[in-house]
Amino acid sequence: MRVMVMVKATKDSEAGIMPSTELLEAMGKYNEELVNAGVMLAGDGLHPSAKGKRVAFDGPGRTVIDGPFAETRELVAGFWIWEVKDMAEAVEWVKRCPNPMLGPSEIEIRPLFEAADFGEALTPDVAELHDRTRERLADR
Repeated sequence: MRVMVMVKATKDSEAGIMPSTELLEAMGKYNEELVNAGVMLAGDGLHPSAKGKRVAFDGPGRTVIDGPFAETRELVAGFWIWEVKDMAEAVEWVKRCPNPMLGPSEIEIRPLFEAADFGEALTPDVAELHDRTRERLADR
């Protein structure tokens, strides 16, 4: 199963406070463990929401909203994409993670949808399109 593991933002991360050398080293070693175990597929940190934008959809209309965004606890400061056998394995890996922030922090784990999750809505034509897209991404 694939999961997205999200490091939640804090006031410090939203203020652009960078991690210490020690934390960067600890996270680098942790990421190396994930890669060596065949778990980590991708991962990166994100700039504060002040550098971001949101696009709001309302029917055919699109509205661009400049950051920063409120509710820091609802924002994501970084992420990984992992391949694990089940949610329990993902939780065990997260428990081994160095605290990604200077103070209290949270990491959220959510399963990614797989093609089979869409049932009858995933027609053979749509499945083929999905497979072609994933193959092209893998070739990069």
